[in-house]
Amino acid sequence: MEKKYSVIADFSIIPVGHGETSVGRYVAEALNAVKKVKGVSFEVTPMGTVLEANTLEAVFEAVKAAHEAIIAKGILRVESNLRIDDRRDKPRTMKDKVEAVKKYMKSQV
Repeated sequence: MEKKYSVIADFSIIPVGHGETSVGRYVAEALNAVKKVKGVSFEVTPMGTVLEANTLEAVFEAVKAAHEAIIAKGILRVESNLRIDDRRDKPRTMKDKVEAVKKYMKSQV
């Protein structure tokens, strides 16, 4: 049986030229599109969104869906930052990555 590993990524998406300082409504549209991508889960943070997927392709599909959702709202320019952790030597999740850092913090106190 082939082992499956998670791809962890974070991205931020910025609609450009919409005439407002707030982007929350556009981010919500983007995340509603991400919800529809099979095999992707996510967690919203104050400065971006963390994605977890079974494949790299699913991460790209989620980011593309987010872009298209904002464009569908009439925005003609969308910028994104994407960072990917594609570790294939052992299974990882968003949760266990955070727990590992917390464990190290406790051991260094």
